[in-house]
This record gives sequence, structure tokens and C-alpha cells, in this order.
Amino acid sequence: MYEKPVGPPPDWMAPHGKPWGVRETKVVYDNPWITLTEHQAIAPTGRPALYGKVAFKNRAIGIVPLHTDGTVTLVGQNRFPHANYSWEIPEGGAPLDEDPLDGARRELAEEVGLVAADWRLILRMELSNSITDEFCLGYLATDLSPTQVAPDETEDLAIARVPFGEALDAAVAGHMPDSLTVALLLRTHHMAVKGELPAELTRLVLA
Repeated sequence: MYEKPVGPPPDWMAPHGKPWGVRETKVVYDNPWITLTEHQAIAPTGRPALYGKVAFKNRAIGIVPLHTDGTVTLVGQNRFPHANYSWEIPEGGAPLDEDPLDGARRELAEEVGLVAADWRLILRMELSNSITDEFCLGYLATDLSPTQVAPDETEDLAIARVPFGEALDAAVAGHMPDSLTVALLLRTHHMAVKGELPAELTRLVLA
């Protein structure tokens, strides 16, 4: 129910050609979070190809915590892969055998100390799908109330609550390049434009 899109796709989205084939696979690296496999593959064109794939053992989760005053809560932290400081929406991973909504509830509470009474799944995304199978579910969380913050032992987090418009402007200007943050803020704005949010939230998001 979580990973399927709503309704049938338009006719122009029909696939063409042959899918990728695989002749041989070997595991190159494995840890509790990812597995790297190397594939002797056959491309849709029929040509042989060497392909590496990173398989994730968690589903990516992103949450837009939208308050009744039109502000959104963001998280700031140092990120390892790009060696940068990153402002983002609350994010995390949910094990593949866990209900993703349970994972989203946990991440929202642990990272920013919030509980939401209303949850909407608003976006499904494949992340860097040329080399990984990582899949993301994005939620809009509203009707928020505080709870105890409990980041994990590697997280040193800053928290900011800013007007939604400021967060969106910062994201599209490149100051918050995290893909989940950009996509889910834009999706929330799209929902407001389409009239898919309550009238008061729509007014505040579009202000």
C-alpha cells in the first residue's frame, strides 16, 4: 500500500524495449545498512555491461512538520559523505520489515521532539536510481505537539522553526540541497496550489 502510485499512469508512460539482464552477481561489500553487489549484466541494447548496485536495508523516510502558524521545523547537522553542514527536514531510515509510518513517527519524535496527530503520505521517490535501489516515502505531518527529543548517539542536531516560504526559498536557491528536503517542500507547496490542504494552511504555505 505504501510503494504503489495512486491510479493508472498516463498512456505515454508505457515502457519500451527489453529490461536489463544479469549473467552473474557477486557481493563486494556488506554492512548492517547496505550491500554492494557487482553484476555482469546485459543492457537493454544487448551489449554486456559491468554494473554495481548499492542495496539499502532501510527505507528512507522524510517528514515535513507543518505547524498551524505556517512554520516548518528543520534540522541542522554535519553530514559525512559531502563533509558539509546540512539543513534538512527530519529524515531517517525505517527497516524494510517495519511499517514506514511507524518509522516516520519515531524519527519525528527523536530528531525534533514532535508528535503529529495527522499524517499524510505525500510522495514516493527513487533516490539515485542509476546505482541504488533506495526508496523514499515522504510524509506531511500536522496537528503537532511536543515530546521528548532523543537523537541517536551519533547525531548532534540543531533545530530551527521557520516560515514555510523561507524554507522553500532556501531549498530552491540551493542552500538546502538535500533531495528529500527539496522534493517534499515543493510537494507541500504543490498541494497548497492544488487546494489539497486545509484552507488556513494553504493560505500560510502560499503567503
